[in-house]
Amino acid sequence: MDANAWLLLLQGAWVTLWISALSIVLGIALGLVVALVRASRVPFVAQALAVYVSLTRATPLVTLVLMIFIAAPHLGLDLSPAVVGIVALTLNTTAFNAEIWRSALESFPREQLEATKSVGMTPGVALRRIALPQMFLRGLPALVNEATFLVKASPAVAVIGLVELTRTTQRISAATFEPMPPLLAAAVLYMLLIYGLVRLQRAAEQRTLRLAM
Repeated sequence: MDANAWLLLLQGAWVTLWISALSIVLGIALGLVVALVRASRVPFVAQALAVYVSLTRATPLVTLVLMIFIAAPHLGLDLSPAVVGIVALTLNTTAFNAEIWRSALESFPREQLEATKSVGMTPGVALRRIALPQMFLRGLPALVNEATFLVKASPAVAVIGLVELTRTTQRISAATFEPMPPLLAAAVLYMLLIYGLVRLQRAAEQRTLRLAM
């Protein structure tokens, strides 16, 4: 491949990186909110979120992307393909992350929260200082695993014209009639993205352990 092909691949990798990273961060945060609201058993809201989680997890990502892309103009929303892609990826990963957070919350020892009451901690402080660090450590491997799945599923946004890494690879292959070099290069770039997530996981584990001590 020539330098221009590599430049196009790097541009596609950058698109994959930033839409995936933003969706992962939003999905982890919103997943925690969904899990906490469901655990609070607020009437109607908890049931509505449970339906959202079930339906979203059962819907293929490419279908979700197309649904949002087609529905947005009918709702009076003028969304760019990038925004549609981020919304779809975030909705998808939020549903899966909510279940990961819910599992971590349910496995958390309730006795510790009861002990915090005896020393005068408010529920908010106990959640932030005691429960969340331990829940994060318990759920971190699953959260990172979900993040890697999201990166590998991100080519679904190409159906609405967003040119990310896989779509770029297809274009280069079609132009050069040599599919293997760009495919191998794309595979290496995806592996580097996944490796970065694994390194972030280890750094987050160490930092959380230090904060919890």
